[in-house]
Amino acid sequence: MDNPTFRSDTVLSDVHLHCPSKSHLMVRLNAVGQPVFLSHFKLLWSTEDLASGKHVREITTGREHQCRSGDELCDKDSSNIKIEGELNSEGVEALLDDDGDLEVVRRPRSASDLQAEDLLRDIVCPVILMKGKEDAFEDEEQECTCSDVIKIEHTMATPLEDVGKQVWRAAFLLADFILFKRDTFRCCTVLELGGGTGITSVIMGTAAKRVYCTDVGEDLLTMCEQNVALNKHLMEPGGGEIKVKELDWLKDEFCTDPEAPYSWSEEEIADLLDHCSVIMAADVFYDDDLTDALFRTLYRITHNLRNSCTVYLALEKRLNFTLRHMDVTCEAYTHFRNTLNDLENLQDGKMKYTVEPIKLDFCQFLVYERIEQL
Repeated sequence: MDNPTFRSDTVLSDVHLHCPSKSHLMVRLNAVGQPVFLSHFKLLWSTEDLASGKHVREITTGREHQCRSGDELCDKDSSNIKIEGELNSEGVEALLDDDGDLEVVRRPRSASDLQAEDLLRDIVCPVILMKGKEDAFEDEEQECTCSDVIKIEHTMATPLEDVGKQVWRAAFLLADFILFKRDTFRCCTVLELGGGTGITSVIMGTAAKRVYCTDVGEDLLTMCEQNVALNKHLMEPGGGEIKVKELDWLKDEFCTDPEAPYSWSEEEIADLLDHCSVIMAADVFYDDDLTDALFRTLYRITHNLRNSCTVYLALEKRLNFTLRHMDVTCEAYTHFRNTLNDLENLQDGKMKYTVEPIKLDFCQFLVYERIEQL
């Protein structure tokens, strides 16, 4: 008892709590007994508009742009607030209840306030799909067309080693960037490292020619493959293809064992090395050892590519109070930046890397909280 230790083996993503869909239906238990939910994540575009090159219903970040109809609605809300403020500030007297406590007179809430609040955050409670209730999806299906919803199977809480089964904000951020710059990725061959549920690969599949979505663990890869199948309709207009494959950062070679599920064929490895021009990863920097392993894998793969390659990394800077520092720190992010600097300063005569930050002023195409730490 002299040296107490505090341990927590459960990690929770709060993405599913904020506006992704109207409900989350538990559809099954996975191989390790974790409940698997099917969520509908709203897309602010349709496949028809993507095919025509249009951007529809784009929303930008910032509180002043939360309304979809633009500055007109924002100006209207501002004028309402001003008028109501003037009315409430005239002749308001301090009122006391029977016990002598102060009764606070509050400004009436306008419809515009309620609308803005709904756009900012809509807390959603999980719904368990019971046996014999398979038609529970019908209401949602009627309200949203296939072209503006992405369906993802995921878990809501896992041990640290299974966090790939959850959905994370950085995946949405990277998906937003892909949709904003989709012409850049058109007809590309893309590799995703740590694809998890596959949501970013699915979005990339709407533009790219072929996406290799990789991770480790048969249970996770099976879920990822299921998500690819659920969203095949989003990729059909552009003819994109997604291949779910195993790629272990702790190993130096691709898995080519024909008996192993999600292994690579020699043709697939050759296709990746000959044509890959984009590598991406979202929210995979949470463990220092895995960060080191990812950068070693990144160096090994880019060293063997025939063409130059652009790597897109998205992450959330998570601040934590630690007893060791007695302060708020972000050790995982710090280690990531140090390792990234080492890669940029690498001088081995074989490869040259340049690092460039991307401003987050591009449009938001998915409904989620784009927080400052992304």
